[in-house]
Amino acid sequence: MAIHAIVLLLSLLAACAGPAPQRAFGIELEGAAAWQSRNDVAIPGNSGTRFPLDRLTGGGAVPAGRTYVSWRSAERHELRLLVAPLSISGNAVLDRPVSFAGSSFAAGLPTKGSYRFDSYRMSYRYRIHDTDELGAWIGFTGKLRDAEIELRQGGVSARKTDTGFVPLLHVAGDWNFAEGWRLELDIDGAWAPQGRAIDASLKAYYELEDGLTLGLGYRTIEGGADNDSVYTFAWVHQAVVSLRWDF
Repeated sequence: MAIHAIVLLLSLLAACAGPAPQRAFGIELEGAAAWQSRNDVAIPGNSGTRFPLDRLTGGGAVPAGRTYVSWRSAERHELRLLVAPLSISGNAVLDRPVSFAGSSFAAGLPTKGSYRFDSYRMSYRYRIHDTDELGAWIGFTGKLRDAEIELRQGGVSARKTDTGFVPLLHVAGDWNFAEGWRLELDIDGAWAPQGRAIDASLKAYYELEDGLTLGLGYRTIEGGADNDSVYTFAWVHQAVVSLRWDF
């Protein structure tokens, strides 16, 4: 119900915004090489063994991607939909016994660890500054999180799933620093005593032709939760390349 209400509210805001610009729609397809610098887990958070999941899944790069679809209903108003799946898995040997999600996993045995964090978001943003050289956005994002952590060792397996809604603040800025070139900073984030979520990217875009741009940059995704049922904090980095079409 909360997601339906947000979508309805954003649609009403966009409908009342006024005439649409010449290029009202945009699609951006992004590919990435993703790697972890941290992924600490304890399930349950108050009694499970806290251990580094990334030692099982590995620190090497894995493929990732995301898709943006945007609708600029007026020069200063935009709705944006994001689909961003992420899955990382690997095999290694546990260096100590681990109690995870009600099951026990022995040290010294090959163990498979899997981490999935799929994100679906709807954003409304307003362009608070708009010149030929510089622009700035502010807005809010409704995020649906679909996450899963799983361990497998021989005939023993256990997993923890987590699906929930998270409200985020959105800020962004762009700088046309040379002919055909644009630098963009894009951030969704929130903080609370029980946890935090940050998704930030810095990308340089080059206009290949009218309405079609190529992007290259870096994204960092960091956050997690700390409560009785779950402790999990991860930090993922991505080298990204994207193609955007505005029409």
